[in-house]
Amino acid sequence: MVNFDYDELVNTTGRFSPTRMVGKGSHGMVYKAMLLNKTVALKKPLQHRDNYSKLENEICVLSSLPENRHVISLLGTSQDHSNGNNKLIVMEFMPNGSLHDLLHVATTPPSWPKRVEIAIQVARAVQFLHEGKPTVIHRDIKSENILFDSDWNAKLADFGLAVLFDSPSQVSQPAAGTIGYLDPCYITPSKLSTKSDMFSFGVVLLEIISCRKVIDVSKSPASIVDWAVALIEEERIDEICDARIGFPVYMSSTIRHILYVAASCVSSNVENRLTIGEIVREMENSVIERVRLPIWINMLRNLVLMRRKKKLAKKWQQEKCATVLEQSDDGVHVPSGKLLLWQVLADAEME
Repeated sequence: MVNFDYDELVNTTGRFSPTRMVGKGSHGMVYKAMLLNKTVALKKPLQHRDNYSKLENEICVLSSLPENRHVISLLGTSQDHSNGNNKLIVMEFMPNGSLHDLLHVATTPPSWPKRVEIAIQVARAVQFLHEGKPTVIHRDIKSENILFDSDWNAKLADFGLAVLFDSPSQVSQPAAGTIGYLDPCYITPSKLSTKSDMFSFGVVLLEIISCRKVIDVSKSPASIVDWAVALIEEERIDEICDARIGFPVYMSSTIRHILYVAASCVSSNVENRLTIGEIVREMENSVIERVRLPIWINMLRNLVLMRRKKKLAKKWQQEKCATVLEQSDDGVHVPSGKLLLWQVLADAEME
């Protein structure tokens, strides 16, 4: 891992100028900086001992993982030698904000295909953590911790609460996470497992499809889980979908599959929750319909255009033949066995 000069990094942020701050979490602030002619993100912990330990934990977890296109990359660290407590981590810069911003702040809602793509990308990120060696439990999967790169690819970020497992067996851990995304089964027995992440992931899926806040006290029920699961059980799928763009009839099966997956993830019975490997396969299979329909639409469009071209080319050929015959009557000679330029072009149009 690369160790960067602390003073140089501080200067690139204008000494942590508020104008350079691009994000703020429960245990740190993120600043935009330039390093070696490249835009990077610097995470600075809040002035509290717990936040320093979370920063150290994030470094430990991310440095133990191989690179993955669905997880934010750790580029290096930096430490102030005059004050050992002052430490920064250097991350790849994610210029397009968070999933939370896209769903709840942006004026234009994301399309249904984009939502499905995001859901699958987040699922693959969780799969990478749960099925890798060592196994990692994130413990804080939420829309604010899903960031977008310059190409709008979703990546999972913020590993301050993540836990490294030597094996996927359950271990006791103090409850940690964000209310609304936090697994109630994890709170009660203080037992942590990969299934705790699955609950949080299921909440994110419901949020992606509905664009409803995870906890909204102005509505009844206030919890997105209680609200959505009741509608899923009654097969009122269209009422869950973001009303701003309506129910996607052409993707109805895909959306239905994703909501069924979400319902499994947030089940109060931990044993009913699918593993992330099962979920990724289920979600990838569910997009077959979405892919198939545009292909048929495109084939139909191409068929119509081809017929139209042939019809126009035939009409053009008939008109030109009539003109040539008239010219032949007037003494214009057309050599036999040879095609005129317009005939060649007409044939090309028909092809």
